[in-house]
Amino acid sequence: MANEVAVRLRADGRPLVMLDGDELRAVFGAVAATDTNHGRQGRLALAMQYARLCQLIGAQGISVVIATISLFHEVHEWNRANLPGYFEAYLKVPLEELRRRDPKGIYRRFDEGTLSSVAGLDLPVDEPTAPDWTAEFTPDRGAAALATELISELQKRKLT
Repeated sequence: MANEVAVRLRADGRPLVMLDGDELRAVFGAVAATDTNHGRQGRLALAMQYARLCQLIGAQGISVVIATISLFHEVHEWNRANLPGYFEAYLKVPLEELRRRDPKGIYRRFDEGTLSSVAGLDLPVDEPTAPDWTAEFTPDRGAAALATELISELQKRKLT
């Protein structure tokens, strides 16, 4: 969905950078499934690096769309306080659906006992307390429909 939003906003001539959490993990050298990289402290430190990167890019007049699992209230609060125009979109997908999709085999490996520090299982997730936009999962709404809804909300708030 984030990619779809980025494509549409760019098509409208908006200078924009799209950041993906998995790609950023590679950039920051935090890919290996270790407690250091995927435990609470490692994830929090990485999330703060992402937030500061967004701040740097935004300060240059470029919009940022970032797709990550945002696990911590500390990061949500920092973003609101430090990122002008910050807009938090929360995709609320039930654990059963995440397990069904499982494109990286994360839940399968957790069930096999070969992976730990999995968000929502043995690693608690701080659900956003005041997201700007929430999309509850329904099987009939795909990425394109969600992107349309999100962009509509951004337009209402004059953020596009």
